[in-house]
Amino acid sequence: MDDNASFKPSLRLIDATMLVAGSMIGSGIFIVSADITRNVGSTGWLIFVWLITGFMTLTAALSYGELSAMYPKAGGQYVYLKEAYGPLVGFLYGWSFFTVIQTATIAAVGVAFSKFMAYLVPVVSEDHVLLKIPVGSGSFVLNAAQLVSIALIILLTAINTRGIKSGKMIQTTFTLTKLLSLFGLIIFGFFALKGNIWKTNWSNAWDLHGMMKGGTFQSYTTVAALGAIASSMVGSIFSSDSWNNVTFIAGEIKDPKRNIGLSLALGTLLVTVIYIVTNIMYTGVLSLHEIATANKDRVAVAASQHIFGNVGTVIIAVLIMISTFGCNNGLIMAGARVYYSMAKDKLFFNKVATLNKNSVPAYGLWVQCLFACIWGLSGKYGDLLDMISFVVVVFYMLTITGIFILRSKYPNVERPYKAFGYPVLPILYIIMGLAFCILLIKFKPNYTWPGLIITLAGIPAYYLIMRRQKTALVSVIVN
Repeated sequence: MDDNASFKPSLRLIDATMLVAGSMIGSGIFIVSADITRNVGSTGWLIFVWLITGFMTLTAALSYGELSAMYPKAGGQYVYLKEAYGPLVGFLYGWSFFTVIQTATIAAVGVAFSKFMAYLVPVVSEDHVLLKIPVGSGSFVLNAAQLVSIALIILLTAINTRGIKSGKMIQTTFTLTKLLSLFGLIIFGFFALKGNIWKTNWSNAWDLHGMMKGGTFQSYTTVAALGAIASSMVGSIFSSDSWNNVTFIAGEIKDPKRNIGLSLALGTLLVTVIYIVTNIMYTGVLSLHEIATANKDRVAVAASQHIFGNVGTVIIAVLIMISTFGCNNGLIMAGARVYYSMAKDKLFFNKVATLNKNSVPAYGLWVQCLFACIWGLSGKYGDLLDMISFVVVVFYMLTITGIFILRSKYPNVERPYKAFGYPVLPILYIIMGLAFCILLIKFKPNYTWPGLIITLAGIPAYYLIMRRQKTALVSVIVN
């Protein structure tokens, strides 16, 4: 390791934009519309959930542009929170990011890759159990899909330790490929549109109700309807998340004060449009019942079979493999830069604060790899991922509120780019985010408390680190 090494700015605007888009598009767009449809029960509300999620994502991304221009360095959101609120809040974000947000997401995306690889190579299916060990009242199960996921995570980590250019090439190539593939799926989908299905789906587009098993409906009161919409947004927000990863890698982007904000705007806008149009395509190919009851929620597989016939399953499997491969590369590449910044502040393992001969935080990459692999072995990442949307939105709200705090604390700091629509759009995001979180607490507490407990567990961890630092400092002074 080279303690004197520094990050090398080598990512262009196109590379940064592909990192934004590639980190957002994983497997969610192919799956979560089934659960959204079960919650809202109508075409109009299905599209509305994606629209409101897209609006929130774009608003947050445009707001982050101001912060990225003020602090164009590695660590991104961790740095913004630390500057606005102090080291404790910054640490809580980094703690949550490492313990579950980034590492469990990497594990889940890896397993999604292997699940769809199983369409082509059945031996790597999650149904192929390799090891089963009784543990208490349950058992530890290791299946082939988990091994493939872990192998993928290790491979991409190793590639990224070789330098930013290696990761950049994979990210840009795979993201462009999946964008073109998604455009192709959308275009062929509209050519295969069935007029009778389209007419039926849109005839009562705004009739909001739950879809129960067996095709029966569940009526909602006004408050319960809001809860259903919030519950639906858990999936769409998770599918639209990770756009902020580009801010973590700011030290390696050329002209970061301009290109980070621009890449955030371009990347999130592009993905938002793709997500909405893809769902409109679904409603022209599949009935609402088919969307809601798709096998294992694989809506895209069902749609592709209608569009391409039996070969559609293979087409979607290849598309999702490309999508998840590129997505995981972006998550792995960017995540390690947060731990690097934390280590520089003495809030993470000291070794993680160093760069290797290729000017990348190799120790941070391997620590992240280890924790993601542990999640992959545990099989519990899926449960946690359903629960982190609440925590993610809380930190987004805190970060956007930080814009108001930093304008007050540091009014004279250079701001090459200012938050679009300030103060109206940032305030609107905060209001919408609060409504989302409050509704989840009321109607889906199982989506909120676990993630909140993990985050709050970082408070004693922070003070323990501070105590050890003070003890070490006293020891140095005495000696």
